[in-house]
Amino acid sequence: MCNLYRLKKSQSEVELFFNALGNLKVANINEEVFPGYPGLTVADNQLKKMTWGFPFYGRGKNGQRLKPRPVNNARTDKLSRPFWRSSFQKRRCLIPITAWAEAEGPSGNKNRTWLSLRNDPLFACAGVWKKSEEWGDCYSMIMTESSGDVSEVHNRMPVILSHEDYDLWTGGSPAEALDICRPWLGPVSVQRTDQPWSSKSGVDRLLL
Repeated sequence: MCNLYRLKKSQSEVELFFNALGNLKVANINEEVFPGYPGLTVADNQLKKMTWGFPFYGRGKNGQRLKPRPVNNARTDKLSRPFWRSSFQKRRCLIPITAWAEAEGPSGNKNRTWLSLRNDPLFACAGVWKKSEEWGDCYSMIMTESSGDVSEVHNRMPVILSHEDYDLWTGGSPAEALDICRPWLGPVSVQRTDQPWSSKSGVDRLLL
């Protein structure tokens, strides 16, 4: 599952690419985005800063409520569940990215493998968002089955949207949006590295 991605484009480049309204002055957004950290989204035709991950409260061994963790991925087949349903039906967004990473290798010694679209230096993944008391506006990335070269790295991948589907994802009916939650069939570049896999924020692999 995607627990790290890159956005190596400026805000002005993202605004122009997505024809999104500007006037957003954002600081403290790194090129590499981890769960629980701020990222850029396109929602309501505006470029917005949000936190990556919906807050989820687990319970400790004594039943106490624990600190919220960011649930940063939503599986396509679980979008009808209460945790995601309202956001999927009413608040869908675009997540601008240039590449995403997966952990690959033996347990305890995994490295980062970066994946990107061979013909598109900037593209959009499907996302949902909501307002939260804990972190303000927050978003999660939609996951589907992997295809092609990606399937050699991981069995799931982000839902990558073609340009002609941007408006359908953000403004279409839930049924229309669900219909375009499918594996990407275009060419993908796979870059394996010797950079150890790590998470600054304690990656959450919950799938609710």
